[in-house]
Amino acid sequence: MEPQRLQKWLAFCGYGSRRACEQLIEQGRVQVNGVPATLGMKVDPQRDVITVDGRRVQPPAQRVYLMLNKPRGYTTTRKDFHASHTVMELLKDAPAGVFPVGRLDTDSEGLLLFTNDGDFAHRLMHPRYKLPKTYRVWVRGKPSERALKRLREGVELEDGVTAPAEVKLLRAGQEQSLLEIVLREGRKRQIRRMCQAVGHPVQRLMRIAIGDLHLPRDLPPGKWRALAPDELARLLPNPTNSPESGTNSSPSGRGRRGR
Repeated sequence: MEPQRLQKWLAFCGYGSRRACEQLIEQGRVQVNGVPATLGMKVDPQRDVITVDGRRVQPPAQRVYLMLNKPRGYTTTRKDFHASHTVMELLKDAPAGVFPVGRLDTDSEGLLLFTNDGDFAHRLMHPRYKLPKTYRVWVRGKPSERALKRLREGVELEDGVTAPAEVKLLRAGQEQSLLEIVLREGRKRQIRRMCQAVGHPVQRLMRIAIGDLHLPRDLPPGKWRALAPDELARLLPNPTNSPESGTNSSPSGRGRRGR
């Protein structure tokens, strides 16, 4: 095996996205042959002893790819002592070592992916791939054509103008309207900030698709299941391995409810 960057190897072994693995190195939690690791160093996994928090790093025996229908009230993180609930509580019966790919806000719901494959997560989240993400967004009031045009062409936020977005008005009402918004960038609380900026605060937000992978109608909130091979192929061609076949759903689609 050729030497490779340490953060890439950690991601391959299921320690999170490459950025998350870089943070592990920066925090001093990674050692190579008993010496604290540094960003950018290369390792030979067949010869070097690599540890995280004192435990030797081993590649997973099998790649795992899962989807969760995330309900409101759960924070997208592995650990957060300040959060009332995290999404990992809903995956107690899932294979060990999985982590969320990207995030959904605590108050948001819908399609959220998990894996132990860091390269897969990197390819999904990296801005250069511009993977579209589709949301159903319930907003207060009835957006005007001018407001919809601003959402489509770009909204000035404190961190710059947003990229063009696809925006459809699915249902209009004086008290509440329903939009479908497709983004190809992922800033923190972006849709909520965009809609607030045009005068129509978000009342409910649900992600219904990532690329060509849609949230199944028969997957209830709080439930997870493995991605089928064809779903994985539609999402990202040529993954590293076949998906784990495990699931917490019965043949009827009713799995164990997260606590």
